[in-house]
Amino acid sequence: MADVRYEVDRLDRLLVEIIKERQSFMEAAARIKGSRDAVHDRPRIEDVVAKVKAAAEAAGLSPAIAEPVWRVMIDRCIAYEFEAFDALKPAETANL
Repeated sequence: MADVRYEVDRLDRLLVEIIKERQSFMEAAARIKGSRDAVHDRPRIEDVVAKVKAAAEAAGLSPAIAEPVWRVMIDRCIAYEFEAFDALKPAETANL
C-alpha cells in the first residue's frame, strides 16, 4: 500500500504542475479578451467537456471521474479568469 500511496502522491504533484500551467492560460485569456462578458463562454465550456470525454474514453478513464473533475476545474478557472480580468481591466468592471 505504501508504494501505491507514493505513486498517487507523485501523480498529484504532477497534476498540480499541469493545472498551474492551465491557470496561466486563464491569465493570458484575461489579458486578451476585450470584454468581461467574453469570460464565461458556454459553447467553449461544452466543447472542452466533449473533448475531455472523448479523450477520457480513448484513454480508459472513467467518464464518472473525468466529466465532473473538468466541470469543477472549468468553473474555478472561469472564476479565476474573472478575478484576473478585473485586476487587469478595472475600468471594464467599474460599473458592476
